[in-house]
Amino acid sequence: MTATKRIVISSDHADIELRKNIAKHVAAKGYAVDDIGPMTTESTHYPIHGQAAAEKIATGEADLGIIVCGTGQGIMMSANKVPGIRCGVCSDVFSAKMIRAHNNAQMLSLGARVVGEGLALEIVDAFLEAEFEGGRHATRVDMIEG
Repeated sequence: MTATKRIVISSDHADIELRKNIAKHVAAKGYAVDDIGPMTTESTHYPIHGQAAAEKIATGEADLGIIVCGTGQGIMMSANKVPGIRCGVCSDVFSAKMIRAHNNAQMLSLGARVVGEGLALEIVDAFLEAEFEGGRHATRVDMIEG
């Protein structure tokens, strides 16, 4: 990692503990972390938090994002509504590497009810350490962007 990458992290109200542990893990690896909450377990809506994290990337305030909800699906769908954002749900290390290497995803979504903390941190590491391969994959990413 040459320059410090800025990572935005968010979740819904049910997944605060995993999100905070991911934030600590990522910060310990030298990344700049912007944890945008929520900070309490008061009920909230995952689309708000997925979109807020995605907008930080779309505006250049963050380089990459990690978002968490129960399954990872709903928050990922809301992030992908932001133009230019590519976010994938991963529950295994290989997929996390591939969404960066082949799809140039800027965001990773995790399901707190799907993966345990240990696996979640391995998935996060794979996502953050992978680099976009370009080449034929760039053509495909351009097709996604339309």
